[in-house]
Amino acid sequence: MGTTSERSASRVRAPEPTIAPITSLASRVLSGDIVLPKFQRAFLWTPQQVLYLLDSVRRNYPIGSLLMWRTTAKLASGHEIAGLETVPQHEGAPVHYVLDGQQRLASLVGALHGSGPIWEIAYDLEREEFLHLTEEAPTGPHIVQGRDLTSVGAMLSWIQRDDPNGELVCRAEALSDQLAHYQVPIVTLLDVSEEDSARIFERINSTGTSMDIVDLIRAGTWSKEFDLKDEIEQLLQVLDGKNYGRVDAKTMLRTISAATGLGFSTKSIHELRGLERQQLQAAVGEAVKAAARAVDFLSTQIHTPQAEALPYYNQFAVLVELFRQLPKPTAAQYDAVTRWFWLTASGEYFKGWRESQMGPDLTAVTEFAAGRSTEIETGAALPRSVLWQRAQFSRQNAPSKLLVLLMSYEKPLDLDTGLVIDVADALSWQNGKQFHHFFPRAYLKGGGVSAGRANVCGNLIMLSAITNNWISDRRPSDYLKDLANWHGEDSLRFRLRTCLIAEDAYQAALRDDYDGFLRARSETLHRRLLELIGSAAGSGGGGESSVATPDIELDSSAPPDSDSEPVDRDSVD
Repeated sequence: MGTTSERSASRVRAPEPTIAPITSLASRVLSGDIVLPKFQRAFLWTPQQVLYLLDSVRRNYPIGSLLMWRTTAKLASGHEIAGLETVPQHEGAPVHYVLDGQQRLASLVGALHGSGPIWEIAYDLEREEFLHLTEEAPTGPHIVQGRDLTSVGAMLSWIQRDDPNGELVCRAEALSDQLAHYQVPIVTLLDVSEEDSARIFERINSTGTSMDIVDLIRAGTWSKEFDLKDEIEQLLQVLDGKNYGRVDAKTMLRTISAATGLGFSTKSIHELRGLERQQLQAAVGEAVKAAARAVDFLSTQIHTPQAEALPYYNQFAVLVELFRQLPKPTAAQYDAVTRWFWLTASGEYFKGWRESQMGPDLTAVTEFAAGRSTEIETGAALPRSVLWQRAQFSRQNAPSKLLVLLMSYEKPLDLDTGLVIDVADALSWQNGKQFHHFFPRAYLKGGGVSAGRANVCGNLIMLSAITNNWISDRRPSDYLKDLANWHGEDSLRFRLRTCLIAEDAYQAALRDDYDGFLRARSETLHRRLLELIGSAAGSGGGGESSVATPDIELDSSAPPDSDSEPVDRDSVD
């Protein structure tokens, strides 16, 4: 006798192939006969992809088939597509859930009926091409809106006013006929269980928009009682509740995987599909509590008021697991966690976090949480002071975030007003005017210094917008002497120290010696970082003299778990 799955498979009817006009498919979506199950991805296509799809239909090119599942089961699903409300499913009535082809189907519905900026689509009868209606788009009777494309009457009433030769009318009729008769192949699954429908969806990737790991695991773990997207959202809401902003969904997926006992790696995440719903829900519950503790630690101990201030999101995944295993650290353990944070933030350990690192990191967390180790052992290496002379300052650059965290730790004072800088505002990266090149870029450019050399992290401090604008492009010796005359040398020196600019760097600035300033400031930043790392340096493989940090270009690098989006520094100086 075969297994249950084999007996079940023998009763499954063969898929039913059919074809249907795209206009009919759009109507069926709006009427609620065709439905998008909740484990589907959100709409991801770009406006250009939508136009390419419509052009393929116009040229009679194939756009691929749709895969649907016909069932009376009522799955969690949305009742909105392309900005339009659809008819909810009636209890017991069969519907067709889309397993593959969502992006294409949503594009067709949106182009013909949609509401919203992305669906402001038209067809240029003169140039014979689809376009998005923007302020720069052409106007006139030759531009037909997408909502009128399948209505010959609507098009002709608009075109005939200015078409003496009837050429546009002929093109409009041909296009309307093509859209009305273009048919799409459909494969319909019958007698398939709800769980199998999600597994089938997981194995399909034919639309040209690749599913990421969150999509895959969501599909592979989905059931009526469990939707991974909702569970991740529950985790992210913990961050929202503390006004901490959000990390990416994959990082939260790592925290769930670790909470189940599997680990942080992609391989471990894929193994989530083999767990029972109760195990997954229990892991999410634990991760939720641990995430709240991790946020509290980062806010109070590290002074990161927003998630985007973290040098690497992967640090957050490890911290959540640590606080899951160790809900109430001692004061000494808190200090050790703080040292671990600064050490792992100071190099590029988490930039290329590999599976070979993840296992030892998880073991280190477990050993520390169990009290068998006084430090969180890590393979992270100590940085060199040259980091600050080479790393470019940019919004998503990890060394830049590290620099800002270091400065915020000192509670920096504005050089002119003497007031404490609003580091929370600066760390949320909302105001570029909070950062200033100590040697203004325009000044350095006049001396032949390249833009890249001028924009290194060691040349950045925090300032109020007013002081920033006052300094403008003045040479340091000029504006520093003014500040010393107004506020006194001792007062200015104290304010500079809160910005991690020591006496040797100050003296170099008074000589307008940029290279000397960078060397001196970099050494100060380096010493402060080593103070914060403290005894954790021993767990990273030795002191500065014994650890060789690779010479790598950091000028435009960004952490792999975030998008690179440099700050526009033109507005700063």
